[in-house]
Amino acid sequence: MKLPATLSNSVINGNGNQSVPSRLSSALSSPMHPNAFVLSDDEKVVLIAEKFAEIMEIMGLDLKDDSLSGTPERVAKMYIHETFQGLNPLNKPDITLFENNYAYGEMLVERNITVHSTCEHHFVPILGVCHVAYFAKGKVVGLSKLNRIVKFYSKRPQVQERLTEQIAAELKRSLQTEDVAVYLDAEHLCVKTRGVEDCSSSTVTSHYSGRFKDPDVRNEFLTAFKG
Repeated sequence: MKLPATLSNSVINGNGNQSVPSRLSSALSSPMHPNAFVLSDDEKVVLIAEKFAEIMEIMGLDLKDDSLSGTPERVAKMYIHETFQGLNPLNKPDITLFENNYAYGEMLVERNITVHSTCEHHFVPILGVCHVAYFAKGKVVGLSKLNRIVKFYSKRPQVQERLTEQIAAELKRSLQTEDVAVYLDAEHLCVKTRGVEDCSSSTVTSHYSGRFKDPDVRNEFLTAFKG
């Protein structure tokens, strides 16, 4: 399958907005070209399988072997439907807010949200946990939606700094509040398994806005998961 010679400039960007001309770019957008969503997921799977088979051939692997023959398609399906599903804005979770009828006005913290992402420099895993918190502004959200937001932005090639900011921006937009905190602690396999091969280090990034700029409020948040 070949890419079309002429592709539409009307696309959907990583934040779910439509009809963005030329390039998908902003301070927080994942870097994607303007034709990113012309092909369907099924078409992308076919193309990736073809290309990955070529890579395996170049490496000298025998694709006639029973163990390897299905690998290109497995990798392609994994990339599109699992590892990088967050690139497709159609997979973005729908966020429904509910009236805060019980007048809960304190901090809500969701701890230890699993992060499975991918380093965009080497395409190896980033594994960690994310802690998020917010103060409700009149409405609250179902707890699982916080996890789904983290997962959506994790499931794409990433750098940890951008991932942290994307999660924070989406929380503020969805929850309709600036009172948001994000703390991400992750291990990068590009550090653990190649290059320096340091198996003991992890990387921490954070975002604090609104009431979390207050040191006392921030410390309350940090204490909630650090003990």
